[in-house]
Amino acid sequence: MGAVMLQGTGSDVGKSVLVAGLCRALVKRGLRVLPFKPQNMSNNAAVTSDGGEIGRAQALQAIACGVAPHTDMNPVLLKPQADRTSQLIVHGQVRGTLDAGNFRQARGSLLGEVMASYDRLRRACDIVVVEGAGSPAEINLRAGDIANMGFARAAGVPVVLVGDIDRGGVIAAIVGTRTIIDPADAAMIEGFIINKFRGDPALFADGYAQIESLSGWRGFGVVPWLNATARLPSEDAVVLERDSTRAGGSKLIACPILPRISNFDDLDPLKLEEGIELHMVPPGQPIPAESALIILPGSKATIADLATLRGEGWDIDILGHHRRGGLIMGLCGGYQMLGKSIADPDGLEGPACVANGLGLLDVETHLHAHKALRPVSGIAMGAPFQGYEMHMGQTSGPDTERPFARFSDGRRDGAVNAAGTVFGSYVHGLLADAGLRHALLSRMAVEAGGVDYGVSIKLALDEIAFALEEHLDIDALMALAKAERSTSGLAGFRT
Repeated sequence: MGAVMLQGTGSDVGKSVLVAGLCRALVKRGLRVLPFKPQNMSNNAAVTSDGGEIGRAQALQAIACGVAPHTDMNPVLLKPQADRTSQLIVHGQVRGTLDAGNFRQARGSLLGEVMASYDRLRRACDIVVVEGAGSPAEINLRAGDIANMGFARAAGVPVVLVGDIDRGGVIAAIVGTRTIIDPADAAMIEGFIINKFRGDPALFADGYAQIESLSGWRGFGVVPWLNATARLPSEDAVVLERDSTRAGGSKLIACPILPRISNFDDLDPLKLEEGIELHMVPPGQPIPAESALIILPGSKATIADLATLRGEGWDIDILGHHRRGGLIMGLCGGYQMLGKSIADPDGLEGPACVANGLGLLDVETHLHAHKALRPVSGIAMGAPFQGYEMHMGQTSGPDTERPFARFSDGRRDGAVNAAGTVFGSYVHGLLADAGLRHALLSRMAVEAGGVDYGVSIKLALDEIAFALEEHLDIDALMALAKAERSTSGLAGFRT
């Protein structure tokens, strides 16, 4: 059939959720659908069926399509490590580290690999739903672009622009985009979607008509505020501080928001359980003394985030919590922080150094270039689990003789202190298993409800798909996909 691409007037306008919902709606119509994002920037990633990694949003979109995640769904992934450097992942594997300037020079050379992935997906399904990154209005980034119009024009994929009305200024955002982008880019845009509308859409009828008149683009619908979105894993750390306000709950679980936090969706399943409150602690605030459990999350730059943790005074809060017998859990980078030291002899995260850890586990970590990327399953805390490893480094020491988990293949993972109050693991996705959540929360005298996280996600996707069927002209979007334009840019990669 073809493809259609959703681009946004800015970041965090809801493109990822709309793509996931549209994928789900089309699958329910009996179509074979696959998601695609040419270039992504995120530290939330997932392991794929072919042994690589892609952005978390594309893994969620694969779930919406009822297929296993594959590296072709997100061929270029940037994982920020410091303020100006990112790890470059191409087809799921590390290809090096780039700074902002180097990537702008190098990205044009990646278009061929992006197009090859797209072509493989295109051949394997009825329709590809493509997600852009950021906004095509960032005209200062247009040269060498592979994420938005650079891809759309090379592949001949029609574009629909998404505007977020909840943040305000949506008329200017859409019409302004039409005004400043290159006319040939504007010609790729077939219309717009208004997203995150609260209230009666009839109240925006005049504004909707004015956008159509001023932009020359047709509207495909007004999507209401979707409460089900809160039940989906988020890819962007921008949502963390927005959702960090305290809410009522009998037991408190606290997690500090580190600058390079990664795979923070590991904690999302905890939101399903009654009797607990998950509090993401923003910079400038102490970790609450009444916390029953402190979780140190994953990090893309463990040593730098450990320094930030100390700079915020969170190490004092954590050590005080430990002296009071409180529970502490470290996941991936957070596990490394709990040890005695982290050595980076090759300067993988920055200048070569050895950093002192928090010393709550008798283990030491040595970072090395090999990246473990594999799905795993086994037993932890007496309960079965499934998850994945995604880390650089090896941790060893006396406390690993008390492993947190035992894998199905016989390997051991993580460490537990002698008192059983501090534990760390390299496994992401642990808490998605209801049995393991029950085992963990029972240590806090909370009777976990045992909600199936995977089922919760699928139900949320179904709810979003139903809303899109009601509020979008999906038939017209499908017609756009059928009208995918033939271009020489894609033909060169066909075999």
